[in-house]
Amino acid sequence: MARIKGATMTRKRRKSVLKAAKGYWGAKSKHFKMAKQAVLKSGNYAFVGRKQKKRDFRSLWITRISAQAKVNGMNYSTLMHGIKVAGIDLNRKMLAELAVSDKEAFAKICEMAKAAL
Repeated sequence: MARIKGATMTRKRRKSVLKAAKGYWGAKSKHFKMAKQAVLKSGNYAFVGRKQKKRDFRSLWITRISAQAKVNGMNYSTLMHGIKVAGIDLNRKMLAELAVSDKEAFAKICEMAKAAL
């Protein structure tokens, strides 16, 4: 029986790693060993970054809601509690969008939240 060598898969693997490392500075884009390390590290950074992105957006939405709530004479926590008690089913992303783009609608939501408390 013929001996099967791994050249095809090795070349394929190395090619895909070097393709992923395209644009990296210096030897990281040319040498397989360094490219492999850089690709693994960048993959970890990307994984962590996807989690941080969610956190950052949530904090941005909370800041926007809080700022507009203060304009309407409430603080953030009171507003959110009032919205929950009033049965208004809006997430923070949509509330932040209203706070930025439609201040009258946000003021009405604040009034409903105040009335529910």
